[in-house]
Amino acid sequence: MKKLGILLGVFLLFACAEGEKTKAETMTEKAQRIHEKVITIDTHDDINVKNFTDSINYAQRLDNQVNLPKMKEGGLDVAWFIVYTGQDSLNAEGYAKASANAISKFDAIHRLCTDYAPNDIELALTSADVRRIQKSGKKVAMIGVENAYPIGEDLSKFEEYHKRGARYISLSHNGHSQFCDSNTGEKDSIWLHNGLSELGQSAVKEMNRLGIMIDISHPSKESMEQMVALSKAPIIASHSSARALCDHSRNLDDEQLKLLKENGGVVQTVAFSSYLNAEKHEARAAYMKEVYQSVADSLRLNWYDRSQFASLSDAEKGEFMENYPKIMKIGKDLVKTKTDAPAAVNVEDFVNHIDYMVDLIGIDHVGISSDFDGGGGIDGWSDASETLNVTTELVKRGYSEEEIDKLWGRNLLRVLDEVQAIAKEIQAN
Repeated sequence: MKKLGILLGVFLLFACAEGEKTKAETMTEKAQRIHEKVITIDTHDDINVKNFTDSINYAQRLDNQVNLPKMKEGGLDVAWFIVYTGQDSLNAEGYAKASANAISKFDAIHRLCTDYAPNDIELALTSADVRRIQKSGKKVAMIGVENAYPIGEDLSKFEEYHKRGARYISLSHNGHSQFCDSNTGEKDSIWLHNGLSELGQSAVKEMNRLGIMIDISHPSKESMEQMVALSKAPIIASHSSARALCDHSRNLDDEQLKLLKENGGVVQTVAFSSYLNAEKHEARAAYMKEVYQSVADSLRLNWYDRSQFASLSDAEKGEFMENYPKIMKIGKDLVKTKTDAPAAVNVEDFVNHIDYMVDLIGIDHVGISSDFDGGGGIDGWSDASETLNVTTELVKRGYSEEEIDKLWGRNLLRVLDEVQAIAKEIQAN
């Protein structure tokens, strides 16, 4: 009997160990299953037109953060490619120069879908397009415009941008535009319009009419509040997080988040380290600054701090953007072997913001974005190939399949549907 008891005890210990192992495997398998089933949408991925040529393009595994091989590896279904232009003088010359830049980016995205990789990726204009393309096995491209500055004062260009595929537009970026004030006004409390200009008010109405989602990630709080009051359709924040957890003017405070909920919109939580955990980011950034500079020096390449970017010439900006992913990759690989490196902002910090905003405004008003190739990327979601890690963390936190489906894309597509439905009503009247 004593031997039987010992054997039974050993069996129970073995069974418990195997049970724990099965539980861990089940968690991983559950995340993988959900990830493959839901449509995963990242609403903000910057582009460099130099990566959209017949010899160098997203069909290849480039050093940048988003391309087709990395999307396939990480199970990222939809990338919103960004037509971004920086802020310049509010005059005809500045608008014309910015317009040429914007059109070159529209054209680059179209070339990817029609010339370079038509069997692998297709441009979507509606939620129905997204679902059809994703079901076919292709990746999905969508287009967002970060800064309406290149539109100038010609409101008809909103319709031109819409025809080119733009489905969301931000009326400003880092600097006050002709349409509205930027969040950057908080730094010195200098405002140009105290919210929306008259042209900006007309732009809101025009975007409603066309069915373009209004993006409030960069405009000031006053601008955002005026947009919500004026808009007949829900709005989005294409790449922002919770200001209560990280006090940055690019994030949304509780008042803004609640207003977004009342409006029926969605905030796309962004994986940008300085918008997620300022303390960790600053410690890590100071350490990495020296690492990147050392890498650049060893390669005999120029390296600039982000604060210097606005003062660079176009040639210097082009050189920097070309060298940026290479230097970043080498630097990050080097740090993996260093034991003294401060902890990096990671996927857990990212999902903390999702948790906070879901608790505050509900699961129907929160989504996901990366700002890849525009400064985004965190430990665990450093590029599109690691997208599954976000789903895994959500599963660990107890989110259901339906909730993860909403966070990864269903909420955003619901807003797009509502915006487009309202546009049809406006056009019919």
